[in-house]
Amino acid sequence: MRALVLEEKGRLALRDIALKTEPGPGEVAIDIDTVGICGSDVHYYTHGRIGPFVVEAPMVLGHEAAGTVAALGKGVTSLKVGDRVCMEPGIPDPTSRASRLGLYNVDPAVRFWATPPVHGVLTPRVTHPVSFCYRLPDHVSFAEGAMVEPFAIGMQAAAQAGIRPGDTAAVIGAGPIGIMVALAALAGGCARVLIADLAPDKLAIAAAYDGIEAVDIRARPLAEAVSSATDGWGADIVFECSGAAPAYATMFEALRPGGTAVLVGLPVAPVPFDTNAAIAREATIRTVFRYANVFGRAVDLIAAGKVDLKLLISATFPFAESVTAFERAAEGRPTDVKLQIRL
Repeated sequence: MRALVLEEKGRLALRDIALKTEPGPGEVAIDIDTVGICGSDVHYYTHGRIGPFVVEAPMVLGHEAAGTVAALGKGVTSLKVGDRVCMEPGIPDPTSRASRLGLYNVDPAVRFWATPPVHGVLTPRVTHPVSFCYRLPDHVSFAEGAMVEPFAIGMQAAAQAGIRPGDTAAVIGAGPIGIMVALAALAGGCARVLIADLAPDKLAIAAAYDGIEAVDIRARPLAEAVSSATDGWGADIVFECSGAAPAYATMFEALRPGGTAVLVGLPVAPVPFDTNAAIAREATIRTVFRYANVFGRAVDLIAAGKVDLKLLISATFPFAESVTAFERAAEGRPTDVKLQIRL
């Protein structure tokens, strides 16, 4: 199969590689239509590793995907050939202790697409367990289906936050995940969300959504904007989505007493935060690693028109131009939110 292969750090190739294409029992084969480029894909390309996950052999990239069911494995009855689906990319061990607790996203044995040494899906056909495939309604495009995976992170963050109707949230970082966290927070019941960043282009994209207020922290600290918006009380929830050390150092300044801080962004290296500020507020601190049991709900929200992710798709490249697409993604253009590849 032809695939986009990360040969080693900094070197991509569109070439043939041996991959599984026939579904086993409980699996389906999927003809891939659209794949989104994730920040983790770019990080593997530019750095060759993310924390303990190191690229030590050629690896196919891509894990944000949607396509059409092409073949059924033995015992599959919930989908049929021709169904349009998006796929949850992590396959846990269903017998593990984490899975039995409903925490399969943190199962140490999980096999996640495009996480070394597991191949991703930037290739015309893949196989996947049917239990991690979700049917797309006819009016939901493949491009939107490929956005379900990053939006699921926002859904996980909103679930971890324990949002109550009418809450005010602050989101640090207006990248793809930050904006999706903001949208998930609104869908989850927040009355308003303030989103902070240094990039005016990304803030403008976020502010195009009703309920999201952009805060350019070059001109005004987030804590000051939140204080003004809440009569000095503070945000009920602060979502840290940037992974930037300065953000961790000051994130509690925007949080109300008894509020919840949700850590979503992954710093490149360990970062400190203000323990005293957290204790003085008796803050609840929650963390997010991927997602669990939210994929279907994300599809339902998109299908119901409660969340419109099409505004976040900045450009779509043909499969033949996959290397060019990754080169652009690595540039980090301020006007780009999500780049996709169409097979």
